[in-house]
Amino acid sequence: MKESEAHHPLTDFIEYGEEEMLARAQIHYQEVKRRHSIRQFSDRAVPEAIIAQCIQTASTAPSGANHQPWHFVAISDPKVKAQIRHEAEALERSFYEGRAGEEWLDALKPLGTDANKSYLERAPWLIAVFSQKRGGMENDESKTNYYVHESVGIATGFLLQALHNAGLGTLTHTPKPMSFLSKVCGRDNDVDRPYMLIIAGYPDEGASIPDHATKKKSLDDICTFI
Repeated sequence: MKESEAHHPLTDFIEYGEEEMLARAQIHYQEVKRRHSIRQFSDRAVPEAIIAQCIQTASTAPSGANHQPWHFVAISDPKVKAQIRHEAEALERSFYEGRAGEEWLDALKPLGTDANKSYLERAPWLIAVFSQKRGGMENDESKTNYYVHESVGIATGFLLQALHNAGLGTLTHTPKPMSFLSKVCGRDNDVDRPYMLIIAGYPDEGASIPDHATKKKSLDDICTFI
């Protein structure tokens, strides 16, 4: 075997009996089912160490050629959060004033969303997720990254679950265009492309979720066994 193809034994896989496997899957489902997108956040502080650990969990996600084509910017600075809110709300106003189109706006009505994004300042943490088309494992821009969108999507899912597991509320936000995030976060837009903004913190007192958001498709609707 070539040195570049070296492997080492899998030593940390844990096998469970079938009954325990099913029980663990059911428990995990019940845990994940409690994650909701919230828009009313408390301004209670969340230690940086918790956010850092959740991002490290996200970094374990599988990726094309293991190039890990992502970068996370964790933001707690009030001035930076205010700047992000200012930029995002300007885009959202044009979105809700017609840029989105009637069909999209109709789809959003049951959620009760609008251009006001006050949570971008109130929540203790914003996490800007960036995708990287180039860089490889050594951050060498001459190297191409592969399956970038898929890889960053999986890592973002890992991050949301890690934040939920830690006991925090979350919301995904995708203002378009998002190029302002590169400037605000000090990232080179030619290297790091904004992928998503995640809001994280404790739910505010009296926080609620739309009835529409609780409706999930059944297993029969989303899965076919063949």
